[in-house]
Amino acid sequence: MNFELIAFDWDGTLADSTGLITRCIQAAAVDLGEPRPSDEDAAYVIGMELHAALLHAVPSLPLQRHAELSLRFRHHYLAQKDEVELFPGTLEMLAALKQRHHWLSVATGKNRRGLTDSVQRAGLVGLFDGSRTADETAGKPSPQMLLELMREFGAEPERTLMIGDTTHDLQMAVNAGCPCVGVSFGAHDHESFAEYRPLFVAHSTAELHGWLLEHA
Repeated sequence: MNFELIAFDWDGTLADSTGLITRCIQAAAVDLGEPRPSDEDAAYVIGMELHAALLHAVPSLPLQRHAELSLRFRHHYLAQKDEVELFPGTLEMLAALKQRHHWLSVATGKNRRGLTDSVQRAGLVGLFDGSRTADETAGKPSPQMLLELMREFGAEPERTLMIGDTTHDLQMAVNAGCPCVGVSFGAHDHESFAEYRPLFVAHSTAELHGWLLEHA
């Protein structure tokens, strides 16, 4: 397959942050007197741009209070962000791909400040060749992030691979005309991936690493 450009989602794909984000969405809703979203509803929106995610997760909240909800989410997340770690084996996987001269990138629902902070705390500064965040361009499942990355590196869709843990990630890849790989250890049930025809669904970072070494 010989992919030139490999784009990773961040939360739930490289970083084990799904549980924390789910809890922070739920806590923010309760802070504002809204019903606590279920684990499934809160996890579903992970990967989306924050405003759209909170709108979906807490649909009963009046529009004029969305800024409050975002602030409460950030309050809870920032207080616990140091708990987030990379999935075991992630650094080794990325380093191996880098040695094989793939362009590595991130396409995430985080904002730029959040991604920069996360990359620094994970010790991955300088490892990625490019990235796009939800405050810079259209959020998932719009193909815009991948289209911009492909233009930046001169990569064709068939030579670009998107890897993510949610249907938002895989739908973005389909919308951009790119192949995709799903991981089952993040926010969405991997049984929901079938309609997006992923080349592979990995059940651990070690499985993903092995598949990439053989097929990428």
